[in-house]
Amino acid sequence: MPRLSKIFSRLSVLPLMLSLAGCNMVVMAPSGDVAVQQRDLIVVSTVLMLIIIIPVIFLTLFFAWKYRQSNAAAPYDPEWHHSTRLELVIWSAPLAIIIALGAVTWISTHKLDPFRPLDRVREGKPVTTATRALNVEVVALDWKWLFFYPDLGIATVNELAAPVDAPINFRITASSVMNSFFVPALAGQIYAMPGMETKLHAVINKPGEYQGLSANYSGAGFSHMRFKFHGLSQADFDQWVQQVKSTGGPLGRQEYLALAKPSQQEPVRHFNAVDSGLFDAILNMCADPSKMCISQMMDIDAKGGAGKDSQENRERLVYDNRNAEADDVTPAPHDMQSMPGMDMGHGSSGGSAAPAPQPSN
Repeated sequence: MPRLSKIFSRLSVLPLMLSLAGCNMVVMAPSGDVAVQQRDLIVVSTVLMLIIIIPVIFLTLFFAWKYRQSNAAAPYDPEWHHSTRLELVIWSAPLAIIIALGAVTWISTHKLDPFRPLDRVREGKPVTTATRALNVEVVALDWKWLFFYPDLGIATVNELAAPVDAPINFRITASSVMNSFFVPALAGQIYAMPGMETKLHAVINKPGEYQGLSANYSGAGFSHMRFKFHGLSQADFDQWVQQVKSTGGPLGRQEYLALAKPSQQEPVRHFNAVDSGLFDAILNMCADPSKMCISQMMDIDAKGGAGKDSQENRERLVYDNRNAEADDVTPAPHDMQSMPGMDMGHGSSGGSAAPAPQPSN
């Protein structure tokens, strides 16, 4: 039985390994201009390094063969200690490679900065004032993806679509823990973090259906935290938008709070109306009206703190939505001399207060 359990545990990892192998294949044959440039950077860097690695491997084997003990014809010079010519070769070649890699890295780091707006949609086709961009707001939930289209007034769960050759401007955040937004065919992975905003500018150049996923482990449902990304012609994208508007329902604060609860293998959902400012509320961690917005907290801190009034704000600053219930939060003691602290989950404040009970898994 222990042997069978080991076999089954290995088999359960097999789909994840195959998926990662498929991602690697897509990374080297992408369908978006940003991912193509990233692929080219990988190839150029690898070739530059192989210029050193291949000769070193060859010479290691060659010297081992030529100066083997049985080869009496090989020259033997026990007094040899220096060769200027050899030193020049040994140091100049790696130095040239390092300079080339440094130049390539410097240029690519700035050119492929995910926060930098695109200046082209494909090679030979620059972005102009007539180019229509698509704005998408991304929220990593437990364990699914929520996409807002602020200019279109719609939202989707576990489904993303964009027109071919249209710049896509992503704003990315998370509801609880850190995840990583990754569409291998589109661009490199970008982290999604609660209370913080990251950005990605990308474009898809070929119609098709592509896989998107989280590349950062975030708990039990991580393996199924995947979505479909559709690259569509402008006409097909317009038709997809109309389909979302005709089949979806409204997404308000209450619907979002229900959606944000941890769940696995969530089906695709459509929303044809979204509460104004919902994404910014999620970003500020106050989609729940009972919670204090991070922007409010920062404003209080900028003014020197709230003093004794901060005691009343404590429970509004507990944002853990995974396993924290109201009864799990340890109330802070009312002794201000103990300088009660603020925690993000179940911690207790200073003083002689008893430690907070830990929730069972």
